[in-house]
Amino acid sequence: MGLFKSELIHSYGPWKGLNDVEAATLDWVHWFNTARPHESIQDLTPIQAEQTHYTHRTRVAEAG
Repeated sequence: MGLFKSELIHSYGPWKGLNDVEAATLDWVHWFNTARPHESIQDLTPIQAEQTHYTHRTRVAEAG
């Protein structure tokens, strides 16, 4: 919650109304879950980490 408030709410306000906050929140959550590099997964985005995981699994399965 603190990261959300510092990165979005406090940085981009003042807000005109609840609808503006809700729309910005949806965009921020989408960015956070798909495009933001995460330190815990070697600074990859979640999508990159998932692609790496499935590429590795496919290669292992093909190698038998």
